[in-house]
Amino acid sequence: MNMQIRIYIGGNFDCLHSGHLNLLKYAKEIPYSWVIVSLNTDEFATRYKRKPTMPLKERKAVLEACIYVDEVIINEGGEDSKPAILAAKADAILHGSDWQGEELMKQMGLTQEWLDEHRISMIYTDYTEGISTTELIKRSSLIK
Repeated sequence: MNMQIRIYIGGNFDCLHSGHLNLLKYAKEIPYSWVIVSLNTDEFATRYKRKPTMPLKERKAVLEACIYVDEVIINEGGEDSKPAILAAKADAILHGSDWQGEELMKQMGLTQEWLDEHRISMIYTDYTEGISTTELIKRSSLIK
């Protein structure tokens, strides 16, 4: 019997920082977890937040080197995360507590019915306050 739990985490992961690491570490500490990061394309990242400071290839290389990540896939579906979630064969989707419920589900193109149909659960962990890629960009713009 396969006890492995496939944990899906989607995002831009631009400028990997301590908040990202906290999220990934939490996922890896779930017993029997296999952590899959679904990385947004540069085009989707730009539509979603901003043009990434690191292109997809670089963001992927950094994540592949992270000890908390078992696999990196590319979210080719953009706003519709369902194809990437199915490709990952996810048992659960992990997200920070900063964004949950209907807004998150809508952003990912999901419904509770779809999750139930595919036996996928949602897991939330505490959001790391005071750090974000936006914050890092602001900090770096202060350097003269």
